[in-house]
Amino acid sequence: MTNKVEICGVNTAKLPVLSNARMRELLQKMKQGDREARNQLVQGNLRLVLSVIQRFNNRGEHVDDLFQVGCIGLMKAIDNFDLRQNVKFSTYAVPMIVGEIRRYLRDNNPIRVSRSLRDTAYKALQVRDQLTNKYAKEPTVAQIAQELKMPREEVVFALDAIQEPISLFEPIFHDGGDPIYVGDQIGDEKNQDSNWLDELTIKEAMQRLSERERLILRKRFFDGRTQMEVAQEIGISQAQVSRLEKAALKSLRRFMAS
Repeated sequence: MTNKVEICGVNTAKLPVLSNARMRELLQKMKQGDREARNQLVQGNLRLVLSVIQRFNNRGEHVDDLFQVGCIGLMKAIDNFDLRQNVKFSTYAVPMIVGEIRRYLRDNNPIRVSRSLRDTAYKALQVRDQLTNKYAKEPTVAQIAQELKMPREEVVFALDAIQEPISLFEPIFHDGGDPIYVGDQIGDEKNQDSNWLDELTIKEAMQRLSERERLILRKRFFDGRTQMEVAQEIGISQAQVSRLEKAALKSLRRFMAS
């Protein structure tokens, strides 16, 4: 998306940026019925939508579709923003845009969820939006459950059921080097390394690695530690653990292939 200039016919290189003072001025005019002020608010915050949809780049959805859905969330935020609240518009708008995109992704989720669970989840989301608008902060699940007069566990179960699946290969951190993926954060509790390498061959191959590489692989694949846990235990960054782990695994595969 970084090389794409036009999205939905919008030239992203020429999008305006509004100052906070101009934002408040336009919001006041819009509240008085000025439709042109509303249009300027939408145009002046499209960069905010662009920044949000980058979070969803790896979901397999077309960027134009996500942009259009994000714009719907932006317009809802503009229409419902309360100038009396001491909060930046972007702080209020981003959760609204994210929520609209997540609802779109859930509606297009191939995993089937029962109608009753979906209805409960959507009611919970509506209550969450209402409480967010009312108090200018996101409510807890307990507060949502209280408003719905339902057990907290039912609300949690319903919301979990409509969450879209996340790929193990979705990047969650990037420090300019190798990215760290969701799968890198998951510990191997089943300890089933024998499914892909013979135990004796592994021991022989491990001897060819450095002491630090051996330590990292033992903690990751034999002790079931996450990269973050390993990083804390040996006193280096998670990004360094990720790079050393990838290099060690590459060496092991090269040895096995030889």
